[in-house]
Amino acid sequence: MDGQAHAARTMWNCLHDWWTMLPKDKRSLAAADAAIRQARREIDWLGVLPAQAGQAVLKTYFGAWKNCWDRRADEPNFKARLRTVMSVDIPQGRDLQIKRVHRRWGMVNIPKVGRVRFRWTKVLPVGKLANRENRITGARLVKDGLGWHIAFRVLTLESKPEPHTGPEIGIDAGVNLPLSLSDGNHQDHGRPARLPDGTADRDKWLNPDEKAKLLRLEQRAAHRKSFRKPKERSSNRLNRTYDQIKQLRAKATRRAVDWQHKTTTGIAQQYGTVVVEQLNITNMVKSAKGTIEEPGTNVAQKSGLNRSISQEAWGRTVTMLTYKTGRYGGTLHRVPAPGTSLRCSACGFLTPGSREGQATFVCKNPDCGWSGNADWNAARNILHLYRIGLVAIPAAGRAVVRRTRGVKPAAAR
Repeated sequence: MDGQAHAARTMWNCLHDWWTMLPKDKRSLAAADAAIRQARREIDWLGVLPAQAGQAVLKTYFGAWKNCWDRRADEPNFKARLRTVMSVDIPQGRDLQIKRVHRRWGMVNIPKVGRVRFRWTKVLPVGKLANRENRITGARLVKDGLGWHIAFRVLTLESKPEPHTGPEIGIDAGVNLPLSLSDGNHQDHGRPARLPDGTADRDKWLNPDEKAKLLRLEQRAAHRKSFRKPKERSSNRLNRTYDQIKQLRAKATRRAVDWQHKTTTGIAQQYGTVVVEQLNITNMVKSAKGTIEEPGTNVAQKSGLNRSISQEAWGRTVTMLTYKTGRYGGTLHRVPAPGTSLRCSACGFLTPGSREGQATFVCKNPDCGWSGNADWNAARNILHLYRIGLVAIPAAGRAVVRRTRGVKPAAAR
């Protein structure tokens, strides 16, 4: 499977070079298919990849360009060996020959590999449960630090859910408090975001024993790396140490994703309308290092904040909420983010100095004086923006209508 994954990545890179070097009038799906077939015949180690998996690489690459042309994604680029997730696609379900042999285990056929045992974690439409409207159409093999995993593609009919009649909720994503809800039902993963000395805990999903083991492995890797000469390949011992570090990192990621799945499922089942901020996370995690002529300030603090934001994976949480609210009949809406954490949710005034800290908000308006958690205040503002139609934003004691040119007001919509 490792050989097939490396062959699939190399085929993507060769296809990318072939596609970008050709004139635009000679680029076509048929020409790319002919080039792949010729490459598999002439290059032995590309023949390790099954023909169907090679066609899946071509289909994925062409789909990436289509997403770029539709302005949904950037241009496809080169896949580096160390930064690319190893994966192999099995596009035809009939090649799998899935059979359940135990309550917890099943057997699947991998082309050019043979019969492989996998962990049976959910009901699959195989045997008598499979029919024309409910069947497995393919699978995908993905490797991480814990080994190879298989994900099955299932074609099934799902009834359209009834409209969710649950309440509306505004959600603010944070670092100290992962998900703050406007009704006060905050979602916390029970792990402190910071160490006793106040610095961000980048390994909060690991227990103390695992943290100590990770520290020993990192020190061992640094020691062994010090003996490596420039441009010299890593030793097998150093690579084994790196693999052990990857296993601990993958375990922490799996725990974080598990918490996100359970939390977002509970929110989608309880609330009918979910409102979140429209965040540009890429710009939020940019470095503050600056340049030599204009060096940045508080670079170390900004780096710690960037790591904490990346660790919380806000974008993945919103993606889960998007499809889960639709699955349960609810809806998800996004509102503009500027000002939600600085404006008082009780009086609507944006008074300087009201945000006293990361978790404290005290309104400086003499006629208000409301105080509470800063993230909760932002969640209430997010829900309020949705209720007023995303256009009327209280400022200086009056309602100001702000909308993009050419966009109709909420009442007309």
